[in-house]
Amino acid sequence: MGVRRDRPSGRSPPGRPDRPARRRRALDRAARLRQLSEVDQDVIRLAQDPLFPRFLEQITATGGCAHPVHLSGSTATRDVATGEVLHHYDTRTEPGERLSVRCRNRRASVCAPCSRLHAGDTFHLVRAGLVGGKNIPAQVREHPRLFVTLTAPSFGPVHRATTDGERCRPHRNAGTCEHERPANCGATHDPAEAVVGQPLCPGCYDYPAHALWHAHAGQLWDRFTRATRRTLASAVGLTQTRFADHARLSFAKVAEYQKRAAVHVHSVIRLDGPDGLHAPPPAWATPELLTRAVRTAARSVLVRSPYSPAVGELLFRWGTQLDARPLHAFGDTDGLADDAVAAYVAKYVTKDASDTAAGTDYPLLTWDDIDAAPVSPHVRALIRTCWHLGSLPEYEPLRLRPWAHTLGYRGHILTKSRLYSTPYFALRAHRAQYQQRTATGAPDDPEVVTDSRWRYVGSGHSSGAALIAVGIAEDLATNRQVAREEQARPDA
Repeated sequence: MGVRRDRPSGRSPPGRPDRPARRRRALDRAARLRQLSEVDQDVIRLAQDPLFPRFLEQITATGGCAHPVHLSGSTATRDVATGEVLHHYDTRTEPGERLSVRCRNRRASVCAPCSRLHAGDTFHLVRAGLVGGKNIPAQVREHPRLFVTLTAPSFGPVHRATTDGERCRPHRNAGTCEHERPANCGATHDPAEAVVGQPLCPGCYDYPAHALWHAHAGQLWDRFTRATRRTLASAVGLTQTRFADHARLSFAKVAEYQKRAAVHVHSVIRLDGPDGLHAPPPAWATPELLTRAVRTAARSVLVRSPYSPAVGELLFRWGTQLDARPLHAFGDTDGLADDAVAAYVAKYVTKDASDTAAGTDYPLLTWDDIDAAPVSPHVRALIRTCWHLGSLPEYEPLRLRPWAHTLGYRGHILTKSRLYSTPYFALRAHRAQYQQRTATGAPDDPEVVTDSRWRYVGSGHSSGAALIAVGIAEDLATNRQVAREEQARPDA
């Protein structure tokens, strides 16, 4: 029998560091981790999770959304005939026991990845109303179609961008206004200069009219569309009530803030047959007739503001600058291209008042919020005007204070008539079904039914997850750009 020899107390087995050395190294690692930023520590924590690959898959599926919505729940797919469960998914197997979905915010300043998705939806929505697709017949491309721009009227002279050495407002004998300010400007302004769009004299500028025009712009657009129908009916000898028996007017419009912080409207206007999309327009429906009707209607409509002892009664019209151009038809090279118009409209949908230095992308709740807002003096004066007018009882229905951050304009950025093209919710529902099948693995079979139970459990990213999401969003954007360049190559 051999003799058992005990190792001396406090010593480690051969080839292994002793316990004090291991403890020192562990303390050194902890100290180094504490020296890292909170973001780096969170990234390391996430990367050490066994479910980290699935976490990356979820963020990639949301396109790198900046403020994802987290859901908890399950889905069960059953055979319609037998009731057999064909597939089951539960978030308890996911990282954090939740599934992340897009926030779907349209504002690029809030979530750039989702705003790009919204712009894509808008592009396809507008384009479908021009050339067909998305359950819209291709015959719509043969209907009379215009791209129309309506502007706001002048509320006072402002500095304007100049080109080719042209001066801003070169009036030699303009003199000064009642506030002793020059009524002219002999400088040349680059479009990026902060002075562009600012009034020559803030004291002379009609801020109440500007704010109230915004508040009535939606009503002015509604009267414009009705006047266009009425003008078309009159031109061909129809009464307004009988116009719908012969033709229908469809449109999609987007609002854009100009440098002077006034909204103007870009719109696609289409003339269809009496049954809408699938009916050809009557023989008298031509782009020329539609152009004349649009111009006549834009000049004729007006809206009166409620009377106020402080402001009086104001009359609102469209500005004198109006552009109405026909769009391409089959075999025609005159006019604007369909895809260019759709892309042009989609670009403005993702912008907000703050993106054009014409307000903020969040509501202003107090007077102090106005002082703290990062806006120009001109925009700040408009916001204060909305706040002041919003306190008057005669303007209470206009809700100027809740919409002071958008300078009194409370319309949707994009609106369309019912029959123009497919709605947003149809595009989103189709994509949501596809993404749900991709995320949960549910089969795509008309003979099955899926029961879902979801519960909201939070939103947003931790600091480390936000950094990872930004990187994924940038990679996806780069991949899309490379793909577009490859498709644009002549030899592709």
